[in-house]
Amino acid sequence: MVWALDELGLAFKRHTVGGGFGGVREPSYLKMNPNGLVPVLQDGDITMFESNAIVRYLAARYGEGSLRPSEPKALALAEQWMEWQQLNVVPLISTIFWNQVRSPPAQRNDKAIAESNARLPGLLAIADQALKSSQWFAGDSFTFGDIVLGVLYWRYSCLDCPKPDTPNIKRWFAALKERPAYQKWIMVQVGSNPAEWTANEPPDPERIARRRGLTGCRASSPIRWPAPASLPA
Repeated sequence: MVWALDELGLAFKRHTVGGGFGGVREPSYLKMNPNGLVPVLQDGDITMFESNAIVRYLAARYGEGSLRPSEPKALALAEQWMEWQQLNVVPLISTIFWNQVRSPPAQRNDKAIAESNARLPGLLAIADQALKSSQWFAGDSFTFGDIVLGVLYWRYSCLDCPKPDTPNIKRWFAALKERPAYQKWIMVQVGSNPAEWTANEPPDPERIARRRGLTGCRASSPIRWPAPASLPA
């Protein structure tokens, strides 16, 4: 979500909550997101949750013709790849991540890790083939269809697991890493096991929030980058 905000040149105020920061079970937060999860976006009289829906909303309201394609074919492709990654790739990479990086060794499910590693090459080959004929997933322009898989692929790149040879994805990933907003918000230390996750935890709360993605945001103007603040009462 914050990557999309930055790509759109929008100012926002971030409230750091979730995980060790707490706050997600407070009545004020549950009023915004009754699931007690992150993220949440407040934009004027609009309050919403679910990352993909938030990215779509931001692109529709502030990025028409850029982050959100105006041409029907490109828009259809952006929508398609957003859904594809959520339904197919997120479960597998999340399974590897939570078992390798966030779970103590005694609680690791090695069978689930192996099954996910076995299924990923076939799925990523589909994306790799799509990128064979275009620079980005929706064509020749960067769109919200690249954002969601771009976030996930950074996490995947940090995991200690076998990775298939996907030259077109590698080229796409290299292009993402050239984008300033991607560098700022996504390319942060993750770690490949629980010890590295803990060791990479920096003391700066803003850096922690960016790495974990534990954020709630409010869009505002003019453009500025305020420090994290607690949720309003």
